[in-house]
Amino acid sequence: MNPHKAAPRVVAKEDLAGFTAGQLVGVLQAVTVVLTLPQSAADHVDALVVATGQGEEWRLTHAIRRWEANSALRYLSVANGNPDEKTYVEITLDYLRSLGLRRTSGVHLQAEPAPNTGSQAAWIVNQVQARRIASLALAVSPYHLARVYLTVLKAFTRTGLRLPMIPLPVAVPPDTPVPETGATAYDLVPGEITRILNYMDNGWVATLEEVQQYLQWLWSQHKALLVTGPV
Repeated sequence: MNPHKAAPRVVAKEDLAGFTAGQLVGVLQAVTVVLTLPQSAADHVDALVVATGQGEEWRLTHAIRRWEANSALRYLSVANGNPDEKTYVEITLDYLRSLGLRRTSGVHLQAEPAPNTGSQAAWIVNQVQARRIASLALAVSPYHLARVYLTVLKAFTRTGLRLPMIPLPVAVPPDTPVPETGATAYDLVPGEITRILNYMDNGWVATLEEVQQYLQWLWSQHKALLVTGPV
């Protein structure tokens, strides 16, 4: 993934006019079916995974609260952010302790910089393989969650891996300014749509067909997890 070709974070709605109605509907379909997966299943996964960035400390505090409240979670995996961001903070155990982390066994941090979501996704796949993680929940701010989910799903698809992946939107009001840009979720969604569509063309995020195939597998093979928790 080439970060130099990334779309701007804030894109005017009018700039989406270059995409077809079919493309925009495809994004809406993918976002809808992903973000409406039952969040309750996140209480029954192996690992809680956080993709950091944009100075959004609330991604970490939300995940840490979930981690501390649920001793059944085996791993807390924290993907690093982009050191070129002005709000970048090095992810260390001491930093996480300052945010409320107490249970450090099972916590794993990405040591190397992650200048883009693709780098985070590659690390997440490596964690799953190295630790034999059987299921995970992905904690990210709501406006960014669909793109992270599609990027991680694409990385799993490339390696032939399939495992339950539950989206876990961080609890933050959508009108909260993001520290890195001062933009709100409302401002940032058009840019996320632009990136999803551009990155689909470049093979960096899962296509709608790949999402459909994955969710068909997820619902057919892991319905108990999604509906009632593990059996």
